[in-house]
Amino acid sequence: MKTDSIQIAAEYDVAADDKKRISLRNAKTKYFHVKALSNGCYLLEPRMLVAPEAIPARTRKMLEQSVTNLKKGRASAPVDLTPFLKG
Repeated sequence: MKTDSIQIAAEYDVAADDKKRISLRNAKTKYFHVKALSNGCYLLEPRMLVAPEAIPARTRKMLEQSVTNLKKGRASAPVDLTPFLKG
């Protein structure tokens, strides 16, 4: 049985600037989902955004119309999704 394990590709120290920001060296993606853990560690998961061309034209048109309506203040009341939560 083959077991794939995660290897450390790079290890370095960074200092946060005045606004508490750090720079990632050689990051493969531009966007990350960040989880702040209770022990003070941070977990960054790369996120890939979809190119607009990959979204069907009909869907893009619907999204653009929805954004236009929202900016004009035309929006429905919030939808209660609590019945769908597992609890």
